[in-house]
Amino acid sequence: MTLLDAIKKTGLEELLELCRKNLISVDEKLIEKAFEFAAAAHSNESRKSDEPYLTHPLAVAKILANEIPFDDVSVASALMHDVLENNKDYTLEMIRKAFGAEVAEIVNGLTKVTNIFKGTDIDQSENYRKLLMSVTKDVRVIIVKFADRLHNMRTLEFLPPDKRKRIAQETVEIYAPLANRFGLGKLKIELEDLTFKELNRQAYEDLKRKVNTRREDREEYLERFRKPLAEKLTEDNLKFEISARAKHLYSIYKKMVKRSKPFEEIFDLFAVRVILDTDDANDCYTVFGFVNSSFTPIPDRFKDYIAIPKANGYQSLHTTVIGPEGKPIEVQIRTRKMHEIADQGVAAHWRYKEGKTEDDKIIDQYVNWIRDLLDANGGDELRKSIIENFRLNLYTDEIYVFTPKGELKRLPLNSTPVDFAFSVHSEVGSHCIGAKVNGRIVPLDTIIHSGDMVDVIISKNQHPNKNWLKFVQTQKAKSDIRKWLNKEEDILVTKGKEIWEKKLKKLKLSYTPDDTLKFAIEQKFENSRNLFKEIGQGKVEVEELIKQADEKEKKKDSPDAQISFDKFTKFARATGGGMVVNGMQSDMLVSYSKCCNPIPGDAVAGYITTGDGIKIHRKTCKNLVDISKREPEKIVSIQWPEIESSSFIVGLSLQGEDFPGLLNEIAHQIVSFKNTNIKAISIGTQDSFFEGSVTLFVQNIEHLNRIIERLKKIKGVATVKRLEV
Repeated sequence: MTLLDAIKKTGLEELLELCRKNLISVDEKLIEKAFEFAAAAHSNESRKSDEPYLTHPLAVAKILANEIPFDDVSVASALMHDVLENNKDYTLEMIRKAFGAEVAEIVNGLTKVTNIFKGTDIDQSENYRKLLMSVTKDVRVIIVKFADRLHNMRTLEFLPPDKRKRIAQETVEIYAPLANRFGLGKLKIELEDLTFKELNRQAYEDLKRKVNTRREDREEYLERFRKPLAEKLTEDNLKFEISARAKHLYSIYKKMVKRSKPFEEIFDLFAVRVILDTDDANDCYTVFGFVNSSFTPIPDRFKDYIAIPKANGYQSLHTTVIGPEGKPIEVQIRTRKMHEIADQGVAAHWRYKEGKTEDDKIIDQYVNWIRDLLDANGGDELRKSIIENFRLNLYTDEIYVFTPKGELKRLPLNSTPVDFAFSVHSEVGSHCIGAKVNGRIVPLDTIIHSGDMVDVIISKNQHPNKNWLKFVQTQKAKSDIRKWLNKEEDILVTKGKEIWEKKLKKLKLSYTPDDTLKFAIEQKFENSRNLFKEIGQGKVEVEELIKQADEKEKKKDSPDAQISFDKFTKFARATGGGMVVNGMQSDMLVSYSKCCNPIPGDAVAGYITTGDGIKIHRKTCKNLVDISKREPEKIVSIQWPEIESSSFIVGLSLQGEDFPGLLNEIAHQIVSFKNTNIKAISIGTQDSFFEGSVTLFVQNIEHLNRIIERLKKIKGVATVKRLEV
């Protein structure tokens, strides 16, 4: 019997047993069918550990049946989550026909969610947007993805070091805080510790050893703390469990770094949990009273997450008291259901939701904030920053403030009255002209704090201000402000375009959209839209712009707009400053070889000549290689000078198949990457082909290579090369 046969024989039964034990209801035929489907699809695959690939989806399914018990659809989807990606013979339509639309959509969502941190910034953002979109359709997409990531982290040692590091980094930056946002506290802790182990193994092992050596002391100390408290709870006929848990290694490490203290000086290494077998939350307050009467509480260390739950649904009472030997100890008090939700978050609510609209609403709340984030990052430019915006949403601490009517609003730390106003309603935020905090009028950029009562003053004549974007914290406020500003800009652009077209008609000139874009770039506008905007604002006059363009045209040596490489290299080299020879700034006579035409940013070397000083070559120049073999003593190290915030000019030639909007697309791909500045652009067409050139300013060779990559991806562009003689 092969290993795969053994897995097929025992794996399915073990999975079904876990499902029967932990899931509310199980469609065993669905899971059996999904298992056989996955086994067939992965029959010829193996993992990096040389195990049959089926072991991975099976392990993911077991996590969803045991550690994050959700439902049978999630388990079936987990078994097939890699089928479409790994085996091109299987299609989404096959899964839809065999298992229905529900399973198919989850598997499809999981197939899209791969390698978030791989590729360019734009690719990463698009991958992340796909993840979020899938979650808004069905929350089970992210639950299966969490289980998938957990198993991958548990088996990380079989991967190459660079891949291990990338996956670990992605986990700690995205998946661990995202798991916390969905209330999966236990999962978040394990992901963080596994990441810590991978990224800083020495610190992890050292900390693990130190924590383990204190285990016996911790257990003895807990018993001394537990005994008087247990006696009081027993006298009050409460059913309870008291346990101590060490803070997980990653959180201890973060405390050490944050406080700049060694392990020996960190005292709050573990917390005591009191879990009550009751449905009455008031019993938690009774226990809180017992704790404070048995031990001295530390002022300002009480947090009531029962009355005001965390955004992820977490509920508990937290208090810190002085325990035996004068050591501070944190006590967490919660009911059994609260404890399950603290560990399993949305999964616990899913199990409790049968026939309960309250739990359905809570599940919706888990994904509503994702919908808000997607709405706030809808535009092309905003999509690029979606990962950074999402990180900010995941990591932000919260404050609790109140409306004049006593309604509670949850906002990020450092929020302002404007954030508060938009949280009430978009119209309130848009017309916010002032605010009162605790009865006192304050500026709109004032930072509000937990417990503040905020009263917004509105005026129908007030509108969002661009400066508000400098201090608002919430995505909703940023999104609504940008929407209004974009709407106002659209009005100006439309007005400017109408003025432009009327003036052209009056001057008897005819401009195509590409002509207009070329004109705008030559006049130092980023694109046609910016040109129209400034015309609409009355900042520029059309007649004056056209007059200036005509004067520039007359001054050109030739009507041919193609770039003269001799002039280009002369200008480029002039932007570089003095050369650095053998590590020292030098004013020696230098000249540039005609064979390879080096410009700033190229890797170069020098050849000491007789009469011409140092001749500069690219290091890849064949002539330089030949010279270095004959006269190696005359070769010197050359570097372009390092100039802070400097840029150098470079020329590109492009060829390909012409299509409508070509010039606009080329300009967009350049200027939308790091606000790259175009000096000149020219495109000539013949029949259905084009040939053109662009001069632009780049920061370094990497910057240039990224621009070339983007241009090559344009449909119809066949070649993109640096200008050469």
